[in-house]
Amino acid sequence: MELGSFSVSLAVKDLATSRDFYEKLGFEAIGGDTQQNWLMLRNGDHVLGLFQGMFEENILTFNPGWDQCGKELDSFTDVRGLQRELKNRGIALISEADDSTTGPASLMLSDPDGNQILIDQHR
Repeated sequence: MELGSFSVSLAVKDLATSRDFYEKLGFEAIGGDTQQNWLMLRNGDHVLGLFQGMFEENILTFNPGWDQCGKELDSFTDVRGLQRELKNRGIALISEADDSTTGPASLMLSDPDGNQILIDQHR
């Protein structure tokens, strides 16, 4: 099952403080909006999202349709196809994509330890 690019979305208390910390580790801002309290950072192939006040816990995030550098892939499995496969494998979903739509959509699940996983398609 190809889930797309991977990043860790961190729930941070102070966006500026967290940005400063991760920049000291070699991460560079590659996107986001500080006015909306979120930033995306990259260090090589490693991607972190910093989100202040948007959610309570850290989230593992996958983006179908993007490679690890955020470039669009020519072909990919739509989030709705991934959703059908996850359900076929007996995995319970917290939220689902509307199967009657196309384009951007997302779903959420959690692993056995309660870690949240977001599959978020932007195209």
